[in-house]
Amino acid sequence: MTQVMSAPVLSEPAVQQRLLRRLAASCFAVLTFVAATMPLPAQARSAPESFADLAEEVTGAVVNISASTTVEARNRTLPQLPPGTPFEDLFEEFFNRRGQQGGPNGDSTPSRPRRSNSLGSGFVIDPSGIVVTNNHVIGDANDISVIFSDGTRLKAEIVGKDSKIDLAVLKVKSDKPLKAVRFGDSETIRPGDWVMAIGNPFGLGGSVTAGIVSARGRNIESGPYDNYIQTDASINKGNSGGPLFNMNGEVIGINTAILSPTGGSVGIGFAVPSSSAVPIIEQLREFGETRRGWLGVRIQNVDDATAEALNLGTARGALIAGVDEKGPAKPAGLEVGDVIVRFDGKEVKDSRDLPRIVSSTPVGKEVDVVIVRKGTEETKKVTLGRLEDSEQQASLQQPSTETPTVTRQALGLNLSGITEEMRRRYSLKDDTKGVVITRVDPNSAASDKRIQAGEVIVEVNQEPVSSPADVTKKIDDLKGQGRKSALLLIANAQGEVRFVALSIE
Repeated sequence: MTQVMSAPVLSEPAVQQRLLRRLAASCFAVLTFVAATMPLPAQARSAPESFADLAEEVTGAVVNISASTTVEARNRTLPQLPPGTPFEDLFEEFFNRRGQQGGPNGDSTPSRPRRSNSLGSGFVIDPSGIVVTNNHVIGDANDISVIFSDGTRLKAEIVGKDSKIDLAVLKVKSDKPLKAVRFGDSETIRPGDWVMAIGNPFGLGGSVTAGIVSARGRNIESGPYDNYIQTDASINKGNSGGPLFNMNGEVIGINTAILSPTGGSVGIGFAVPSSSAVPIIEQLREFGETRRGWLGVRIQNVDDATAEALNLGTARGALIAGVDEKGPAKPAGLEVGDVIVRFDGKEVKDSRDLPRIVSSTPVGKEVDVVIVRKGTEETKKVTLGRLEDSEQQASLQQPSTETPTVTRQALGLNLSGITEEMRRRYSLKDDTKGVVITRVDPNSAASDKRIQAGEVIVEVNQEPVSSPADVTKKIDDLKGQGRKSALLLIANAQGEVRFVALSIE
């Protein structure tokens, strides 16, 4: 007789516990294996325990800037009033209280000169007495003083200033070498790196604030060479011109502006990076003025549609929309429609990069300019000229062709040949050539791109057009090639041109 032994029957809670233990052991083994095979994440740098040592090391080189401007007031003449005018005595008393002698019959004497003051920050970069600050801190001041942390006050003279990058270099005379700080490489900083600012906010000299780099390459529409470091270190009025330090005590930025709805710090401050500032400071010290490189082109940005039309692959570079007849680009062979993708070995990611790179390149230097022309990369050698404030960026003349008067529609545009009537209607110049736009469909992509009636299509995909039929034929050809967009070169009544890419699907 066979005895059947039954397995012990476990209670329900015991079964659950046993299963959970097995599952936990299995999961632990799997997680251990995964952890062993996965790369470790980069270890974040810990926050500084204190900024005190760093602040103590560099504070002596940070100064307050006091700038005063005296304006000679013009003679102020009382209004001509007939005798017996009501409130005649009141008028006379009003003007006399403001230091102006005279009566309602027009007598006048010069008013007192007016004096305005501004306070800002700066820092010493040379023990001999070279101080850097913002141009807007000193403005047109005729009396500038530099105040040091120990209370010493020295008169300063202007070595040079530059309004486009908002920098000024001052010189003071001291009986002893001054504490100075050095510049660091702003190109090596990254968003998230610790930074420290020292300055004179609201007249509170020697104020130390700290934060991180929030972003790089910010464009705040303040000038043609915007390339700001954004930081959340507290920056207020009076911090302008002060240094932004990295953790090595090097100046990687010059505090210049804040974004604030209240006038006080909300954690969005901007500093000129040292990579932009140092070349300008060197020029101001050497020449007393800025000598920027000049290429002699007018450019615009490249969007996705334009990149597709030009066979660029991805949107990149600066599209040449005009070439100055007297500029360096003309003899070098640069043409309207070329896309500059590299300049002097530096990548041009978008149109904002090019002016900044060109301006910081020495005048007279021969550089390699890599362009894309009709889908093919070419390299041109250009010897840079010097940018003058009065020089125009482009001076354009359009090709001369005959224009029939047939009208057509394409891409949401009504097109016509240029006739004398069209010249009068849209105030076109006598030498204007191309195809005039007489109407824009308000629901079209052309309207979205702000094309307007009275503008003239000069080229389609970098080929000149002289009649509405030319435009429609080229668009049909592009469709036949499987292209998704057409690149139009459009001129306004003043002859200024721009490229616009329109979908043809």
